[in-house]
Amino acid sequence: MQTLTGLSAVADQYDGYIIDLWGTVHDGVQPYPGAVACLEALRAAGKRVVMLSNAPRPAEVVCRQLEGFGISRDLHDGVMTSGEEVRRLLRERDDPWFARLGRRVLHVGGTHDLGLYDGLDLDRVTDPADAQFILNTGPDAERGADSVDPYLPELRAALERGLPMLCANPDMVVVKGGRRMICAGVLASFYEQEGGNVRWVGKPYKDIYAPVFSMLNVPQDRILAIGDALATDMRGAAVAGIAGAWILGGIHQEMIGDNTELAAEEAEAAGLRPVASLPRLVW
Repeated sequence: MQTLTGLSAVADQYDGYIIDLWGTVHDGVQPYPGAVACLEALRAAGKRVVMLSNAPRPAEVVCRQLEGFGISRDLHDGVMTSGEEVRRLLRERDDPWFARLGRRVLHVGGTHDLGLYDGLDLDRVTDPADAQFILNTGPDAERGADSVDPYLPELRAALERGLPMLCANPDMVVVKGGRRMICAGVLASFYEQEGGNVRWVGKPYKDIYAPVFSMLNVPQDRILAIGDALATDMRGAAVAGIAGAWILGGIHQEMIGDNTELAAEEAEAAGLRPVASLPRLVW
C-alpha cells in the first residue's frame, strides 16, 4: 500500500473517482480542511467524480446537504446513496426478497430519514405487531446513538414475529463533529445475530456500484474509490473489482492515527489491499 500525502501523486492513473462522504469529505458538521480544494482540483484535471454514501436518504437530499457545505453540483457528476437504492428496490419490487415484504413497515430511525418514504406505496406503523417488515435507518437523536439498548424492545418484538429487516445503512459507526456514534449497521448486526433475516443495501455490497459505474462511464480499471472505512469503502472497492485509496483520518483515526505501518497491517488482516493511503482527502 503506497503512502501518499495528497491525491495528486496518483491522479493521472485514474479517470473516475468514487468518493465517500462522511469521514472523507465532511464530518457531518463541516468539510474537512482541503477536501473542497481537492474536488476542485480533480474537476480542473478533467476527472469524473461520483459521491457514494451509505446515507439512508435520497440522493437529492444529500446533494442539497453538500451544497450547504460549499460543494456545488459542478464539483461532481452525481450522488448515489444506499437510501436511493433502497427507494428503487422498494418501488420496483423486482427483487424476490423485496417482492415478499408487504406494505406495512416499522421505521427504526430518526425523523430526518423519513424522506426515504416519499412517493412510495408504504404504510408506516408504530407497533411491530402491525408491521410486515422493518426499515432500519439507524438510531435517532431522541433515544440516543451510543448503544443498541434503547432499541431492544421493538427489535425483540420484531424477532418474535419473524419480521425481515431492511438495513438502509451498513455502516457500524460514524464520527460527527468529533463524537463517535453507532449507525444502522449495529442494529442490523444485533438483529442478524439473534436469528433475524436482514437485507443490507449499500457499501460494501456489489449491487450499489452498478449505478455508480454508469454515472462515471469510464473503464473500471481507471476508477479509484476513496473512503475512510476499511469494512465498507475499501472492502466495497475490492468486491466491485476496483482500486481503493484509504483515508486514515476518518473513523479509524483514533486507532491508527498517522501510523501507516499499522494501517497496512490492519488492511492485510482484513484481507484487503488498498493501492494507497492518505491522511485526508487533499490534493
